[in-house]
Amino acid sequence: MLEFPLINDTSRKIIHIDMDAFFAQVEMRDDPSLKDKPVIIGHDPRKTGGRGVVSTCNYEARKYGVHSAMSSKEAYERCPNAVFISGNYSHYREVGMQIREIFKRYTDLVEPMSIDEAYLDVTINKLGIKSAVKVAKLIQYDIWQELHLTCSAGVSYNKFIAKLASDFQKPAGLTVVLPEEAQEFLEKLPIEKFHGVGKKSVERLHDMEIYTGADLLKIPEMTLIDRFGFDLFRKARGISNSPVRPNRVRKSIGSERTYGKLLYNEDDIKAELTKNARRVAESAQKNKKVGRIIVIKVRYSDFSTLTKRMTLDKSTQDFDTIERIAHTIFDQLEENSSGVRLLGVTLTGLEDQEGRQLDLDDLESL
Repeated sequence: MLEFPLINDTSRKIIHIDMDAFFAQVEMRDDPSLKDKPVIIGHDPRKTGGRGVVSTCNYEARKYGVHSAMSSKEAYERCPNAVFISGNYSHYREVGMQIREIFKRYTDLVEPMSIDEAYLDVTINKLGIKSAVKVAKLIQYDIWQELHLTCSAGVSYNKFIAKLASDFQKPAGLTVVLPEEAQEFLEKLPIEKFHGVGKKSVERLHDMEIYTGADLLKIPEMTLIDRFGFDLFRKARGISNSPVRPNRVRKSIGSERTYGKLLYNEDDIKAELTKNARRVAESAQKNKKVGRIIVIKVRYSDFSTLTKRMTLDKSTQDFDTIERIAHTIFDQLEENSSGVRLLGVTLTGLEDQEGRQLDLDDLESL
């Protein structure tokens, strides 16, 4: 058992607001003829030779298994009757700023995570409302009345649980998790729903027959910390004391993994770089970010670490581009016969998405 005290701050009142299929919802609001039709925000693959990635889609399209970061080609195959819209990202940003102005009526402690989601600390708020649930309902009401858009809200004592809660009853849902309810809420939650637990970690946990939050608590404490980090140990117990940061600016999006079994084969190394590149692309697309600089990190068996970067002439969030550049950078490293124990891929030089992804043909000569 761990001997040091674990501090769990349950005094705060945190709301996580997540707009429901935001880009698609704005398009449906502006064009009533799209009602009840599957709408996909992304380039129509019939017009691009099959290229393109789904930015988001409405709930009608999701019934066909379409989701963000899926290739537009696969989305079309799953839902050939879908309406593809390239997207008007400057308009979405304008609507997103209108939503933020609504948030600011209640509190200045607003931490935007992307154009369509944010954390709000309403422990002390501008209207002196004691109930965070009432504040969340008022925000949902204001957004609907003024912008004719729906959002889902999660209310709890920390950001981690509030975010999980906002996803619990989509669309237009409101889920409240009180401190005394948190452990039961987390124990019932599938491990893949834990925010911050990647696909690889889920696979490893499933291999250990860990499927829910309750199963997580069965892992010996030091084993969980050693294999998956202290952050997951805390989250399994409902502990996440990170404050709402109103001036937070995301500077990079990265994914790295440490391997218990060293990697020697180049094909295996590149396969892992591909997995990291995919996670980075998916995160960039979800957060509506693009970046110009791609960095790879390689740590060898002797713990020597190399980082190398490449700058593109135009920003991207495209998986194929990030993967190709990551492989190209690795090919430029000096040969090292030592086994690889860690690989990472990072997209930096971030800016808000402008609606155009960089095609492979747009790259500078490599």
